[in-house]
This record gives sequence, structure tokens and C-alpha cells, in this order.
Amino acid sequence: MKTIKYPKPEIWSKLLKRPTQTIADVEATVNEIFSEVKLKGNAAVKKYTQLFDRISLDEIVASEEEIANAEKEVPEDLKAAINLAKANIEKFHSAQKTDRIIIETTKGVLCWQEKRPIQKIGLYIPAGTAPLFSTVLMLAIPAKIAGCKEIILCTPPDKKGKINPAILYTAKLCGVTKIFKIGGIQAIGAMTFGTDTVPAVYKIFGPGNQFVTVSKQIATKHGVAIDMPAGPSELLVFADDTANASFVASDLLSQAEHGADSQVILVTTSEKLLNSVEKEVEKQMAKLPRKSIAQKAIQNSKLILVENNGQAINLINEYAPEHFIVVSKEEDFFIENIQNAGSVFIGNYTPESAGDYASGTNHTLPTSGYAKQYSGVNLDSFMKSMTFQKISAQGIQNIGKTIETMAEAEGLQAHKNAVTLRLKSLEEMSCRVQSRS
Repeated sequence: MKTIKYPKPEIWSKLLKRPTQTIADVEATVNEIFSEVKLKGNAAVKKYTQLFDRISLDEIVASEEEIANAEKEVPEDLKAAINLAKANIEKFHSAQKTDRIIIETTKGVLCWQEKRPIQKIGLYIPAGTAPLFSTVLMLAIPAKIAGCKEIILCTPPDKKGKINPAILYTAKLCGVTKIFKIGGIQAIGAMTFGTDTVPAVYKIFGPGNQFVTVSKQIATKHGVAIDMPAGPSELLVFADDTANASFVASDLLSQAEHGADSQVILVTTSEKLLNSVEKEVEKQMAKLPRKSIAQKAIQNSKLILVENNGQAINLINEYAPEHFIVVSKEEDFFIENIQNAGSVFIGNYTPESAGDYASGTNHTLPTSGYAKQYSGVNLDSFMKSMTFQKISAQGIQNIGKTIETMAEAEGLQAHKNAVTLRLKSLEEMSCRVQSRS
């Protein structure tokens, strides 16, 4: 890890730059595969599955038999862990439900807002270097709570053409309606355009590598929504002398082992802690099964010494980390002043991995600085807000003149007429009633 001491604010943007790769070639590849999937459907999907995943599949749908067998293959202790995590995630996301908001803005003008589920959603679950069954929990559970009718899942098959049993078990447990053995660009393309087998969806969720991330962004050009631009994992820790250096190092490595393009950063006011964390990272990394991956990520990572907490929080908000851990005697200062972060973890005993698995919060979060403008996945991600209004005769009389004046000022006569006709009708009705009396 590179150590930077007391960097000036004017170099922060350069200092905090993420590891980048050229995306022009990626976009060209995505567009080419998308065009083929749109034109040829399953044939294109199978072609690129053979090319990228090195497996030829006759059937891309996970059968009921495969799903049933998967349940038998998952160890009982893992099932228990998945079920406990499921319960916590359900509790947290169920609590996010909101009631209908209704208000009479003017006498006789009733307005309200209600939420409706997105009917068709697609989940992308990575399974390259690690089968992320935990992401199934994070996406399928709130989708089910929201009331989404169709929840499909795409995940890459292994070299034997199979899906990891834990992914299948978790998907079945959480109410996924169909599971497909498709990964990468072709999976996003299939969910975007639909094939003979894969239904087109309205919104795509889930993390992935650079190819998946770019594919999702291009899918938006074809009328499909996405959860957020989600790239390589990242973590920033702020810690002072109250922090346990071994804990901090373990958190940094927990994200570094995700992928070679991950990035982890320590920001601290304590040079002593910085040195201790650096030593602990090397010590713990040597014992990791995914040491080679973590090492590459660590090369993109930094230890940053700053003068005070104020400078620290400004730097952190500039970076806008996906995950932010704060271990400080002044934790309230950081909690109150953090503006840009996907998810925040507080104290020595709150590892980032708790949020990844079982605390209840969602681990699908904005990366690459997008925490400045995007939220992490939550219940509302699977819903859309609709507004309603009902106006009585009295109501249109109360706001009618306002609408007429504004419409006329914008030169939209038909808009004005829609109100004028109603007001005249009410006036005539009133005159008839008065004449009869």
C-alpha cells in the first residue's frame, strides 16, 4: 500500500482516483453482443456462453430437479446461516414500507401518492471467482417484499454447466421465479431484449465486472432501468488511536480479496496506527487463500495520514466510498458529517462483512464515487411512486382560474380550454338550478 502523508486538498482528486480501464473497447464488444442477442436470442446467448464460459449448454434454464438437488448439496450449517441472514434482511427491508400519502391541497382538490412494485425485474449474480449467493438475498428479498410479480435470475454456469448449489438454494428460498445459466454481457442482453426462453425485464439489478457494469449502462439506452452503476468493490476506513489495527487490516483485506481491481483506503490522524495497519495487512494477507487477488488490489490502495478530523471528513466526502468504516472517539462527528457513502459501519465491532451478509442492510451499493448521487439498493429500488388526484366541482372552481392563467401565459390554449369548458358547464348548471328555484 502506498503511504501519503498530509496531502494538500488540491491533489485529492488525483490521489483518490480509482483504478481505471479503458471502456471504449468494452462498449464496442457490448454493442456487438447486444445486437446479436436481440437478433438471434437463445442461439446468441449459447454462442457467447461457450465462448466466455467455455461450456456448451443445451438448456439454459435451471430445472426443478437441479434446484431440488441443490438443496441436498448445501450443508445444514450453511442453510442455517442463510436463513438467519434472510430473517434479518427481511426485518430491515420490511420496515422500509411506507403508507399512502394523502392531502387536500385546496378545498376540493385531493392528491395522493402510492407505491407500486416494478412487475418484472432481473437479478444478475456474479459467480466467477466467488459465487455470491449473498447477493441473491440482498436482491430477491426486497423484490419479494415489494411485490414484484416476475423475478428472474441470471448467473454464469461453472465448467460443468452447473450453478453453484448455494445460489440455487437461496434463489428458491427467496422466491425467484426463474433461474438461467447465463453470465456476462449475454445475460444482461437477454434480460434487456428477451429471448424465446428469457423474459425481458423492466429493471436489472446486481453487481459485476467491468463488462457487466458497461452492459447495464448500455441497457438503459434500450428502455431498461438499472439499480445503479456498480463497479469494483471499495472500502475506506477512518480510524484513530482507538481503533484495533488488526481489525482495520482485516476490513481492508476483506474488500481487497473481491478482485484485483478493488480499492481500499485508510485515512487516519495517527501515524502510529498507520504503521501498525500496514504491518498487519502484510501479515494477514500472507495467510489468505485469495492472496494473489488481494495483493493486486493492495497495489491500488493507499494509507493516507491527515492533520485532523475536519480534513479527513472532507477527503472522505470527496472520495464517496462504497463502504465507509469509522472507528474514532469522535464517531458522532463523522456520522453527522458524512454526506457521500453507500453504507456506514461504526465502531471496532462492526466489520464491513456484517453488512455483506447478515446484519440486515443491503450490500448492493454505489461505487466509483456514485455515492454522491445514488443510494444503495433498498425497498424503494423495486418500486415506483405514482401520484393520484381527484378534483370535485368545488375544487376545479377553486383552482380553475389559476390553471387558465398559467396555460394562457404558456400559449397552450387546449390546456386552458380543458378547464374553461368545465367551469362554463358548472356555471350553466348553477344558473339552471337558480332559475328553477
